[in-house]
This record gives sequence, structure tokens and C-alpha cells, in this order.
Amino acid sequence: MPKIAVHHPDKAVSTGAYSAGVAVDGWLYISGQGPVDMKTGKVVSGTIEEETRLTMSHIGAILKAAGCTFDDVVKCACHLADIRDFGRFNKTYAEFFHGVLPARTTVQSVLGDGIKVEIDAIARMKEK
Repeated sequence: MPKIAVHHPDKAVSTGAYSAGVAVDGWLYISGQGPVDMKTGKVVSGTIEEETRLTMSHIGAILKAAGCTFDDVVKCACHLADIRDFGRFNKTYAEFFHGVLPARTTVQSVLGDGIKVEIDAIARMKEK
């Protein structure tokens, strides 16, 4: 089965040499998303809650473009610029999931452009 690129529907500028998502063999791999304005490519700085919600909304848009929802997500890798934000991040992140929560790794990382959070995800695609 060939790889299929999945695009963020609102992305108007290039932010790097990667696909927002790649679908292959019934799986969707979503590249690391952050608090970026998809029309300008500029970072949208805010509180950890605001940046997490914007980041998760980007993941949601890519999921939707592939015919998926947050219920289909099985794994996330989350990078925080400051691990002391974990509690506030975790509460906001949890707003997006119901039922069985995805497996997850959360680590402190050096993130570019002053962003506070970056998240990638893997989802199981629905059979057609």
C-alpha cells in the first residue's frame, strides 16, 4: 500500500520538509504540531493551555482530513519546554479525549521559536 500525504486544510505556508500526516496501511502518522498560525507560519505565543489547545486543534484538523477523530488516536508524544507546566498541560490535553486514552510519552525538550508545546500522534484509520 502506498503512502498518502494528509494535509492540514488551513495551512497556507511551508514550515518545513515534512508532511502534516502520512497515511499507510490503515494508520495515520501525524507530524509534530505546535502553536502556529497556519496562514502565516508564525508562532502564536500564549499560556500553556492556549498553546496546547491550538496544537490539539491542528491535530484535530489533520485527523478530520484523514477521516479520523480523536477517538482514533492510539499514541501521542508530547514535548514541553518546561516540565513544570505538566499539570496545566495535562488537564488541557485531556479535554480532547474520551473513553480509552491514547498511550503517551511526555518529556521536557528544547523547543524552537519559544513555543511551549509540540505534539505528534498516531491514529488507527477507520476501514472503508
